[in-house]
Amino acid sequence: MVSSVVEKNLSDWKFLGHSVHCLRIIPDSHKSEKNKNKGPAILLIHGFGASTTHWRHNLPVLGKHYEVHALDLLGFGNSSKPGGLAYGGPLWKDQIVAYVQENIGRPTILVGNSLGGYAALASGAALGDEAAGVVLLNAAGYFSEDKKTTKGFWATARKTVAGIFLKNVLLQRIIFENLRQPSTIKRTLNQVYIDTSNVDDELVEAIRKPSLDSGAFNVFKSVFDPAGPQGRPLDELFAQLKSPLLLLWGNRDPWMNAPGKRATYKKHTPQNTKEVVLDAGHCPHDEVPDQVNSALLEWINELQ
Repeated sequence: MVSSVVEKNLSDWKFLGHSVHCLRIIPDSHKSEKNKNKGPAILLIHGFGASTTHWRHNLPVLGKHYEVHALDLLGFGNSSKPGGLAYGGPLWKDQIVAYVQENIGRPTILVGNSLGGYAALASGAALGDEAAGVVLLNAAGYFSEDKKTTKGFWATARKTVAGIFLKNVLLQRIIFENLRQPSTIKRTLNQVYIDTSNVDDELVEAIRKPSLDSGAFNVFKSVFDPAGPQGRPLDELFAQLKSPLLLLWGNRDPWMNAPGKRATYKKHTPQNTKEVVLDAGHCPHDEVPDQVNSALLEWINELQ
């Protein structure tokens, strides 16, 4: 559990008038040092359906060495889930940029998993020199060449299914209700973790409980709306990124075809990008946290 070592402050911070759940750890040694002696700050960004709890095995370790922050993206965790927002990459990019500028105020390393990886990259590109680095753990997102495949049977089938889904509110509700059942959550996690030791009740409840909040269903619909905001392609963001980049791959991720995805990344990432391949699934930071923490700390030390 991280609650005993994490300062649960910044609880009054709002973005676009909506409450955002945030956590922060400041090492004791930093409280008497000037910013230039502290090294970069770190901001941890969760994936779809997750929250700050998904960094439970990373926060205490990283927080011994650096100022570490974690937040719940709007629509997830303990953050607000208001209606009327266009949930997607552009919204979360703006939220993260505002958080760094208002609550950290110095160069920050952005670390993101899955959907949070895309948000970290988009934010890092937008922040420019204010981003000290970007770390992607099996990041979601698409490349420009992916958009070229718009014809053919499978493309037509996907568009048809999406259209049926969007027009059928009852079907949407049935799918949503099934997805937030504890048994479904645990089964899904067991599919994307190779070592399921950390698929425990704490993690399942951290995903289930926010899905009971008012507004959670509308977030679900918005995120999966094909017509909704998708953000810019990964290759455009890589081209804009000024800061160092670390790729931490769970190479047995069944959702992403990680080996194939890695090959595409190599075509577009900067030449000085570092890549670390781990024997893990979609969420290596929670499945093999010791390896992720070690690789991340080693990389940050190399930057200084």
